[in-house]
Amino acid sequence: MPQRSKDLFDDTVMTFGEHLEALRIHLFKALVGVVLAMIFCLYHGDVIVAIVRQPLDHALKTYGRNFAGGEDGDQPAEKKSSWGKIKQWTGLDTLFGSEGDEAPADEPPLESDAPAAEAVEPPDTMTVQVSAAQIARALHDFDAEQFPLPAGEAANGTVSLQVTSPLIRELKNVVLMSQRPVTLNVQEGFMMYLKLSFVGGLIVASPWVFYQVWMFIAAGLYPHERKYVYLYGGLSLALFLIGVVFCYYLVFPFVLRFLVSFNADLELVLQARLSEWVSFAILLPVMFGVSFQLPLVMLFLERLQILETQTFIDQRRMAILLISILSMVLTPADPISMLLMMFPLMGLYELGILLCRRLPGHAPEDEPAAG
Repeated sequence: MPQRSKDLFDDTVMTFGEHLEALRIHLFKALVGVVLAMIFCLYHGDVIVAIVRQPLDHALKTYGRNFAGGEDGDQPAEKKSSWGKIKQWTGLDTLFGSEGDEAPADEPPLESDAPAAEAVEPPDTMTVQVSAAQIARALHDFDAEQFPLPAGEAANGTVSLQVTSPLIRELKNVVLMSQRPVTLNVQEGFMMYLKLSFVGGLIVASPWVFYQVWMFIAAGLYPHERKYVYLYGGLSLALFLIGVVFCYYLVFPFVLRFLVSFNADLELVLQARLSEWVSFAILLPVMFGVSFQLPLVMLFLERLQILETQTFIDQRRMAILLISILSMVLTPADPISMLLMMFPLMGLYELGILLCRRLPGHAPEDEPAAG
């Protein structure tokens, strides 16, 4: 009786045409998933646009209000020292305080009307803080006998007044529009809506697409080969998502703070174009996600016996130099994003060394026979 083969694929051999048919079915299913996801994202495209715009809108509202003036907008901003500018650009002023934040010791704090500040004002109304001394002086000039000047500290403090005028509505609209990105042609907003909806559809459908691709590939893999795909594929996906989230929630705020504040210090009026920001907001997270694959690249090089773990340890200084160059190439021309990519990659380099040591590797080569 002939010995039965132990190959799992002896009874599952497919012809070339059958492979093409299986590939066609999986690609069709993946395409249907992409189309449905894009239709869903087109319906909810305004939500996607709002998510992509959120870091830019926050930066324009928070750091872009004073392009050529101080906090009140009517006086030129005081020139800051180099250290003051660095603290402002990098966000260190929130930790150490910015220059000129301390109130004079002999000047009492201004009184504020908390309920009035929290109330929602009509569009054509503005609440202003007026010195009580100025009001007393104006009333005295109007009728000196009926409104005598107060003596001593009676005129200290402030008074909240509500001013109503149609011009205030226009002023508020101008301020609001200055905090929004701009489009330079009539179709740009529509094209960005379509672009973000299509990109969102690809992202939403990507698990289904990868599943269909995996169903086609897994049919030709042994169980131990599938185990490695599950391990390294899951690790790769986790590292990519960590890089994207890290970029969106940490890198974007620092980069936008630096760039918007730099424009303000140069007394330039920033008009952020929506299409340019969308391209930037899509590309930079992808660059971070790809760069965060560094530990897996190191692990593959070690498993293929191209490099050894000790080589990664001995060439650590050269690796830091290459990481610095890579961070400079993959990020925009500002030092903040470069540093925010370089330092995590240095940590991921150490993680790669740890993975090369701890994860089960290739089987050792057979020792040569003695004698």
